Parts: sequence; C-alpha cells; structure tokens
Amino acid sequence: MCAVSGGPDSLALLVLATAAGCQVTAVHVDHGLRFGSGSEAEVVADVARRYGAVFRAEKVEVDRGANLEARARAARREVLPAGTATGHTMDDQAETVLLNLLRGAGLDGLAAMRRGAEHPLLSVRRAETRALCLHEGLEPVEDPTNHDARFLRNRVRHELLPLCSEIAGRDVVPILARQADVLAAEADLLDELAGDVDASDAAALATAPGALARRSIRRWLRNGDYPPDLAAVERVLAVARGATKATDVAPGIRVRRSRRVLASARIRRTDRSGVR
Repeated sequence: MCAVSGGPDSLALLVLATAAGCQVTAVHVDHGLRFGSGSEAEVVADVARRYGAVFRAEKVEVDRGANLEARARAARREVLPAGTATGHTMDDQAETVLLNLLRGAGLDGLAAMRRGAEHPLLSVRRAETRALCLHEGLEPVEDPTNHDARFLRNRVRHELLPLCSEIAGRDVVPILARQADVLAAEADLLDELAGDVDASDAAALATAPGALARRSIRRWLRNGDYPPDLAAVERVLAVARGATKATDVAPGIRVRRSRRVLASARIRRTDRSGVR
C-alpha cells in the first residue's frame, strides 16, 4: 500500500515499489482543499495503470482553520490502511527534526520518522525523486501550498534549512538525518530498559533513574500516538514520590496514588476537584 499524492516523491515511491517486484496499491487521498484537486487523482490513476499497480481513491473533508496541516494529516491517516508506505525523503526527515526541535520535542521527536516499510525512501534525496520522474517521463503534480509561508514546515524548508547549510558551510540534511538515526537507536534502548520499571509501582518510579522513570510513565500513559508532555510526566513523578496525592495528566485523565500503587482513571464530568 503506497500513499500517492501525485507529487514527485510519492510517484517515485510507486515506481520504485513496482520495480522492486511489490504488488502495489496506490492510494490517493483528496482533501478537497484546493480547486481542481480532484483531477490529481486522475494523474495517479494513469501512473498506476502504466506501472501495473492497483489504484484506489479516497476523499476526506477538512475544514479550513487553525492547525490545518495537522488536521489534514489526521484525516489522511484515518483512511489509509495501517502500514501504508509514504514517499518521505531524507529532506523531509531533516525538516521534521528541525520542526520537532522548534516545538520542544524530546528524544522521540528528534528521532523523527523511523526507517522501515512505512518510510522506505528516507535515504533518498528530493532531487533524486524529481530526477527519477524526469527519467520516466512523468509529470508530477505541483502543490502550490508547498510554498505557502503560513505553514511552518515550508519556512523550515525554504528558509531555515538553507540558512543552516549556509552557516555550516555544507549540506546539513544528511547530518540531521544521521542524527535522527542515532537518536532512534537510543530511544529504542531506553524503551527496552524502561520496560523493567513498573509505572504503577510508586516506589519503583521514585527510585528509578529519571530518564527511565519518565520513559516508563510516557509508555504507560500514551494515548494513541501521543504520550503525555514533560510537565505532566513530572507531575506523575511527584505523585509517585508522595509530594501530592493525584494529578490530571490529560483532559479527563487523572493519576492517583493509593498506598504504593499508581492508577489512572477517567474523570467524570461532575468531578471538578482538579487535584494537583
């Protein structure tokens, strides 16, 4: 399963997947955010037929407003099967590292996208996907929003990354991508070590090394793709150490200590105590 928007990266993904002998289904998701976006599905369908791939079209509705990119990604994920491959390149990886750094992300955020079947092109540069499309005689869809300075990723792509490379005197994209690989390996190691720390055991949390205790809490209280933020994790540690009785860690979720055991529970709407 390949997510194919019609841009050069995703078209290259489709071409390379079929060349590798995979039985490919190209899935195009139309967000309906641009005039004429429906015709982009036809581009993907034509390329899919040319390379012997199955084509599938999906349509989602995303209202304009704040956090448009994030909401569009969420809507896209809902209609794409689990494990769908995307055409993210090394350049996208470098941008993601910088974006997450600007947002104050921790180790997992700086590890960015993980290498594997879902991100098979992380060793490929954006210039190479364009060169492949040119070689194959393909005309990719050009998304005008990729140059819209209202979106933070575009400013990182067109302003921050070039500036970083200018200051460093070299192309920093491979450096940032390599750093993400190193941090991903360290994050995996911490996850493995944190597995020995029982997050519901207040004494175990209170005596564990801070990095492992925080990791254990984040694993325990992860809500889908999103673990609690650092401030919430520190509040849970305060509960484990006996500094406070309970704390809210997310809307509607509270962690409470009873003797030496921590438990999380949903808060009823009528419970307004707001224990901290």
